[in-house]
Amino acid sequence: MSRIGKHPVTVPSGVTVSIDGQEVAVKGKLGALREVLPREIAVAQKEGGIEVRPHEMDKRGREMWGLSRTLVQNMVTGVSDGFTTRLEISGVGYRANVDGKILNLQLGYSHDIKFAIPDDVKIVCETPTAIVISGAEKRRVGQIASELRGFRRPEPYKGKGIRYSDETIRRKEGKKK
Repeated sequence: MSRIGKHPVTVPSGVTVSIDGQEVAVKGKLGALREVLPREIAVAQKEGGIEVRPHEMDKRGREMWGLSRTLVQNMVTGVSDGFTTRLEISGVGYRANVDGKILNLQLGYSHDIKFAIPDDVKIVCETPTAIVISGAEKRRVGQIASELRGFRRPEPYKGKGIRYSDETIRRKEGKKK
C-alpha cells in the first residue's frame, strides 16, 4: 500500500478542481493546470479533498498510485502558492539581467547568451548574480532552472558557474608543484 497515495489531497479555498475521467484540471489565482493520469488510477473528489486510488492493486497500479497523488498535489500547490527556484551566479564578470521577455546572461563566453523567457514562467534578477524563477507548474520551473544552469555548470576547482542556491559544490584541490 502506498504511504503517499493513501492520503487525500486537500484543496484550499480559491482553488477549483474538475475531474473528467482520467483528466484532472485545477484552477487557482496563479493559473490553470491540466494533467492526464495513468489509466490504472481512479480519481474522485470527496469532502476531505481529492482521493486517488488504483483500480487494481497490481504492481503497475501501486507504482502509479503515489506518483499520481503527488502530481495532483503539485498542481493544487502550484495554482495556489506557486513554485520558486533560485539560482546563483559566481565568477568574475558573470552576470544576468532581464530585458523585457529576454534573460541576458554574460558567462565568460565570447558572446552573451539570450534566453527567451516562456509565458508560463516568471524570471526576476534580484541582483546581477541572483536569478529567481517562479511559476505554477513545478516540472516547468525545474526544467527552466536546469536549462539555465546548463549554460555554465559549476566547475569543481574554483566553483565558477551557475548553481542552485541550496546546492553545495564539491571542491577539488588543484595540482601540486
